[in-house]
Amino acid sequence: MQIHGVSFLLFWLIWGHCCALGGKVNKHKPWIETSYHGVITENMDTVLLDPPLVALDKDAPIPYAGEICAFKIYGQDAPFEAVVLNRTSGEGVLRASSPVDCENQKEYTFIIQAYDCGAGPNGAEWKKSHKAVVHIQVDDINEFSPVFREPLYKASVTEGKIYDSILQVEAWDQDCSPQYSQICNYEIVTAGTPFAIDRNGNIRNTERLSYDKQQSYMIMVTAYDCGQKRAKEDVAVHIDVKPVCKPGWQGWNKRVDYEPGTGSKQLFPKMHLETCGGPLSGMRATVELQTSHIGKGCDRETYSERSLQKLCGAASCSTDLLPAPSPSANWTASLLTDSGRDSDLIYRFDGRQAANVPDHVVPQNLTDQFTIATWMKHGPSPGLRAEKETLLCNSDKTEMNRHHYSLYVHNCRLVFLLRRDFTQVDTFRPAEFHWKLEQICDKEWHYYVINVEFPAVTLFVDGVTYEPYLVTDDWPIHTSKIDTQLTVGACWQGGEVVTPRFTQYFHGSLSGLTIRPGRIESQKVISCLQACKEGLDINSLESLAKDIKFHFNPAQSVLVVEGEDTNSINTAMTKVSYINSRQFPTPGLRRLHITTTVQCFGEDTCLSIPDIKAVVMVLPPSEPRITIAGSNRLVRPASDLRGPLGVAPFKELRITSTVMKGDSFSGPRRPGVMEVMHNLDYCDILVIGEELNSEIESLEIHHSVLLGKHLDATNSTSGISIYGVDSMAHYEQAVRQVRYRNWQAANLSERKFRLTCSELNGRYTSNEFNLEVSVLHHSAHVDHVNHMASQPQYMRPVHQPLMIHSVNSHMSGAAPPAATVVIVVCIAALVVIVVIGVYRIHATHQEGSREDEDDVKDPEVDWDNSALNITVNPMENIRGLRALDEDVKETEQREEEEAEDEEHVGGMTSAESDNSDEDDDEEEGVKGRKQAGKLVWDSSSMKY
Repeated sequence: MQIHGVSFLLFWLIWGHCCALGGKVNKHKPWIETSYHGVITENMDTVLLDPPLVALDKDAPIPYAGEICAFKIYGQDAPFEAVVLNRTSGEGVLRASSPVDCENQKEYTFIIQAYDCGAGPNGAEWKKSHKAVVHIQVDDINEFSPVFREPLYKASVTEGKIYDSILQVEAWDQDCSPQYSQICNYEIVTAGTPFAIDRNGNIRNTERLSYDKQQSYMIMVTAYDCGQKRAKEDVAVHIDVKPVCKPGWQGWNKRVDYEPGTGSKQLFPKMHLETCGGPLSGMRATVELQTSHIGKGCDRETYSERSLQKLCGAASCSTDLLPAPSPSANWTASLLTDSGRDSDLIYRFDGRQAANVPDHVVPQNLTDQFTIATWMKHGPSPGLRAEKETLLCNSDKTEMNRHHYSLYVHNCRLVFLLRRDFTQVDTFRPAEFHWKLEQICDKEWHYYVINVEFPAVTLFVDGVTYEPYLVTDDWPIHTSKIDTQLTVGACWQGGEVVTPRFTQYFHGSLSGLTIRPGRIESQKVISCLQACKEGLDINSLESLAKDIKFHFNPAQSVLVVEGEDTNSINTAMTKVSYINSRQFPTPGLRRLHITTTVQCFGEDTCLSIPDIKAVVMVLPPSEPRITIAGSNRLVRPASDLRGPLGVAPFKELRITSTVMKGDSFSGPRRPGVMEVMHNLDYCDILVIGEELNSEIESLEIHHSVLLGKHLDATNSTSGISIYGVDSMAHYEQAVRQVRYRNWQAANLSERKFRLTCSELNGRYTSNEFNLEVSVLHHSAHVDHVNHMASQPQYMRPVHQPLMIHSVNSHMSGAAPPAATVVIVVCIAALVVIVVIGVYRIHATHQEGSREDEDDVKDPEVDWDNSALNITVNPMENIRGLRALDEDVKETEQREEEEAEDEEHVGGMTSAESDNSDEDDDEEEGVKGRKQAGKLVWDSSSMKY
């Protein structure tokens, strides 16, 4: 019984323990942290939790009851799931069940619980932990670029102002984080713009804008987020510049093209003044044409000084002290020349050059009246106490150092020294005349003329009169037998020094230095010599308002317009024009400068009008081609060359000038080429080969040929030079009258000459026309029936020569009978007598001028009524008649060219007849050859 009791107790205990074990195996709940914080990067699935996800159970290590089988999430459809990594340790992980986008949701909060595995394998009686709060933050990535809120930005500014902010551009970013969603920087992509932008997108201008310079700007701007990601597309910003009302001239062009030969051209046809509505009481506009860089101050004629003097009607016999170097004027050969423009001869003195004028050139007859004239360009002298700079000086050649007269510059003063010799009166006399003018040292060209009417001396500068501000008296110079020396560019010091030398050198440029003894020049001639060929002008003066006043300076390079009404001033300014009267002006630009002042009521000046600077562009002129044409060979018998007037080699010469409008010369009759008439300034006839032997031959032109023309001529053994500004027609007439004689022509076979002509001092030159004069020896002598049948070639042409022609027809080859020829000749002689009688009666009632035009006349038919001899020999030998007939036949073809001249009968004055060259026919008889331009008989048309 006792054993049985012990056994029962043990059984009971084991059964109770088993019951305890079997009924309460999953005794404890799992345990987790009460809250979790997690971070997940968007578009990723792993969540980093703090603290880590771990569940604990006190039932461990009992299987199932002490193990963790799951984590469950509750709340707001959180896109996460918790996964158990190790059931025994309770480790787990939180993952995203679907993509997480920060831009959609930045944070998530939900509940999580841990579950154990229960009491057994089937998971019965599982227990869950308490609820823990999980807070997850989504980390952003920089996946989006900045985008501007507007596709285009526009703004406008007023010119002349500086803005702190013209406009603000704005960009945004879709990223969710402040780092990637914020715009940290803006940048202007367009380079070289006067604008800047700050980090907030405010655009400002960095300089004052001008409507005239640029009316609008278009700039490109980009943006960067704080992750330095740039906007995919830049944005355009348009900024318009609005003009402010600025007083000033409007509607004018900075460049005006001028075509030569078009006369006057308006400079500002649409010009008007903007006054911004202010009431004005008066206006004054000054237009200045700046031409100091052209030639000698403007576009002047560039002919020689002698030619200009003749054109302007200056007194003759002036002495040119600075001529172009030549064999006869070689004292200027060593001087420096600056041809400048248009071959305008200019001598440049640098303080080391001077020239002695030969004694035979120096005018020796200076009286109480004479004129010194020159062009001068001079600048300030270096140093405070400058030396005298001598333009012209007449001093003792030897022994002494007296200056008789001189013209020099000293400290920007022009001084003229004139020391007279002792006369009956031994008293002080005016000796030095001083002028202080700005023009002397302004480095510009000016024309200076000193008129001496002792004791008065007057200076003209560019045609304006200036009296000396200082006159110094001195004793006259004692007369002596010492020769004087005239120098240019310095003064000759022949005495008081060991070695004679030059001193007081000139620094500057001179041109056209002349002395005219015996008389002074008039102001009209002085103005003509320095006159500009270009300047300002006003068109349609009658259309100007009555309140408009205008004034030109003497050179017409400055125009002043004054008025009270703005509209009147505007109308006047539109009529301001530029004109250049030269046929071939100097091409290039001329600057224009306009200054304007206005007055308001009660104020001196109320508005500031900006100056205007523009240019006139003178286009290159169409250059002429001067052509000399004619027969290149002249054959004459020796007897013609021995005659008193010789022969005229250039009798058939023609001088023409054509201008090409196209790119190439295509002939005078084709489009693009036109013939023009203009002046020449010299024609030179040079002897080719040996120079002329003055003992046996001569090349000369009679002075009467030059009368009534602006021409002069010089000749030497090298040839003849005809010079002066005159028309091509007058030159043609003069050259045709040049005659060549040879007293010993029997020993001469030929003579060659070359003719060239020039316009504008060589700017345009002709072709070289070569002519050969051949001498015909041993020619068969044939007596003509009368003196009218043959005319010498040196006859002087007249305007309307008397000509007799029969009806032109073809001659038969058979020679006519002698009797028939005699009859024909007799009839012709009778007709000639009748015509001469009619002509004498007509000539007594008509006066004419000798003209040498050859286009409507026969150049060889002249009549000498002072000694008319007609010889009729009925028994003339057959040989002579046949020769005459053959000569007539040879000239048959030339009659058609002279058909127009047949109708010009009469028209010759008695003076022309008396001065004709018919006398040679009486000396030489009638020759058997019919020469060009002689009277023609057509025997084939005569009835016999």
